[in-house]
Amino acid sequence: MVTASELTARPVARRCAPSAFASSAELTRTELRSASLRSLPRTSRLGAPIEWPRPLAEAAAVLGIETAGDLIEHLPHSHRDRRGVRAVATVGVGERATVTVIVKGVAVRTMRDRRRRRVEARVADESGPMVAVWFNQPWIARELSPGTRLRLHGKLRPRNEFWVTEHEPIADLEAAPPVGEVASEAPGLVPVYPATHGLAPERLRRLIRDRAPLIHHSIEPLPAWLRVAEGLPNRSAALVATHFPEQEGELWEARRRLAFEELFLLELMLAARRRSRSAAGRGLPLAPVGRLVERWLASLPFAPTGDQLAAFEQIDRDVASEQPMQRLLMGEVGSGKTVVAVHAMLRALENGRQALLMAPTETLAEQHLATIDRLLGGQLPLALLSGSTPASRRRAILGQLASGELGLVIGTHALIEPIVEFRDLALCVIDEQHRFGVRQRASLDAKARQGTVPHVLHMTATPIPRTLSLTTYGDLDVTTLRELPAGRQPVETHVVEGPAARARAYERVREEIAAGRQCFVICPLVEESESLQAKAATIEADRLARTEFADCSVALIHGQMPAQRKAEAMAQFAGGQAAVLVATSVVEVGIDVPNATVMLIEEAERYGLSQLHQLRGRIGRGSHASVCIAFGDRSLPRLRAIAQERDGFRLAEIDLELRGAGEVLGTRQHGMPQFKVARLPEDAELLERARVRAEELLAADPALAGPEHALLRQAALLRFGPETVPIPA
Repeated sequence: MVTASELTARPVARRCAPSAFASSAELTRTELRSASLRSLPRTSRLGAPIEWPRPLAEAAAVLGIETAGDLIEHLPHSHRDRRGVRAVATVGVGERATVTVIVKGVAVRTMRDRRRRRVEARVADESGPMVAVWFNQPWIARELSPGTRLRLHGKLRPRNEFWVTEHEPIADLEAAPPVGEVASEAPGLVPVYPATHGLAPERLRRLIRDRAPLIHHSIEPLPAWLRVAEGLPNRSAALVATHFPEQEGELWEARRRLAFEELFLLELMLAARRRSRSAAGRGLPLAPVGRLVERWLASLPFAPTGDQLAAFEQIDRDVASEQPMQRLLMGEVGSGKTVVAVHAMLRALENGRQALLMAPTETLAEQHLATIDRLLGGQLPLALLSGSTPASRRRAILGQLASGELGLVIGTHALIEPIVEFRDLALCVIDEQHRFGVRQRASLDAKARQGTVPHVLHMTATPIPRTLSLTTYGDLDVTTLRELPAGRQPVETHVVEGPAARARAYERVREEIAAGRQCFVICPLVEESESLQAKAATIEADRLARTEFADCSVALIHGQMPAQRKAEAMAQFAGGQAAVLVATSVVEVGIDVPNATVMLIEEAERYGLSQLHQLRGRIGRGSHASVCIAFGDRSLPRLRAIAQERDGFRLAEIDLELRGAGEVLGTRQHGMPQFKVARLPEDAELLERARVRAEELLAADPALAGPEHALLRQAALLRFGPETVPIPA
């Protein structure tokens, strides 16, 4: 196996001096040194429950803090530089600063939307007054009274308003330092913790400081050889520097150490998953026989793009092997992923095997059925299996699948029900795979013949930056379709607001309809909701049919409609009988109406950037110029981006920069962990190193059986669970 001596002989990017964290929080360091001298680490100390006072118990539960270990692992999301207290009169508009003030008076005011409230406190120091403002925290008013001395951190806005990001009371008036001097209670870099009502950041700081000696008992999962190879400090030192920093340098090294651990554990899990599936069973080799695929390609009324041809070759190479394919097909909106999927499924059929396509919603499954049937020219039998399939039809489909009479089926989650059996399933296509959980995807493996595992092609219409693909899709090979098929038109996009802009938008739609074109109108909700105050598609369809488009046929589609009514509405729109289709985001993927040239999106700020891009992709599919008009706040960065950028991959990068990895991936839905410390794309280089090290380690010790890897194995299983981390016993 790879030894520590072998790894330390390699170049190391950074190494930490033994005294890297010697200067932080001297009192805390003394306590830690004393604790470490008294005893060896005892992890049981960290498992001791905290006896919270009743008012704090609920707040602690919200933050997930039950034990001493939870508290020590509750890491700050940022640090404030508090090395100087400014005089109020010296703070300029737009500046961030720390001030020490006395409260003169407090008021709670309702904001214009009549839902939110803001606390306004008149405060002052010796140099002058200001108004301290807190948003949506009305309880703060109860904590303030005239004469209270506060230390505030925030930013000065116009009208002498100081928007507070953090505050803490100063109990002893005499203890407050003179203006301009360093506050004894405010060290150089102050950690700011994720907090909630009842457990403010300053209280969490005191609680963690009181339990600082327990950091000595923290488990070190990274083996010594890996820490040496990557120049990383030990975990306890990194935690101390994170909670009690004094210099930016040590804080940077501590964050790098903890971020690497998070990324390494993730990449270890993904590498183990790749290896496990390879060992679970062999794939059924699908040779390029040519009886179906080549004949089908010759019948297509268009020429595949270069990217599609490259995808055909990659998939053919994968499925010809006994190594089960695990490939992600990632493509721009309208890039032709379905054509690639059909190519793969026909390979299975011409080898006498079966194939399936699973979609997350009935609407999308129905659209796939129509699209694939059209691509095949109605020459091959295929069926739709979903929750709405009539009982008699369901029985017939199940019988045909079990006997092998039916080679190709399209469906929803209904495909993974125990009652569904295949005679010889060889290939699965999973569309919008991020909407399915790990267990749901894994259950498809059980549908194959005993001792075999089906080849799997995952598809997503959401372009994903490489840094994210290494996290959420790190166990898959990736094929990317960037090239758009011939005939696709660029879509001009505008974000507008105000009655005049709305009137012009409706006029533009009528102009397109008069020219024989069609229009989508997208609304965010099916029903009215007082809490969201969004337009309902049902009400909007009725309004438009009576007013703006009274002379046109208006159809309606949303996810709560019965399958038959949805199919009728889509057929009406696709056939040109309806000029306007009012819909929810159910039309986000899978709908192809080349004659639709205009899209209106209501309340665009309610959609994410990738969703807006996918919605926009429903138009521009024919030979006519197209326009997308989004009604929303033009100052929002993501709405500015959708108006300025057409490249979905560039929009994905912008989305990552705006929202961060956790939000973009939807980690809770993916079953992936949220990062506490690691930040993407900032830590892209660290992620690449973690990936290389994880592969290197599992190649040398696949079961993590070495004694130096025991704690690492335990940490991986604890973090992800034994079902997700298939490390051999």
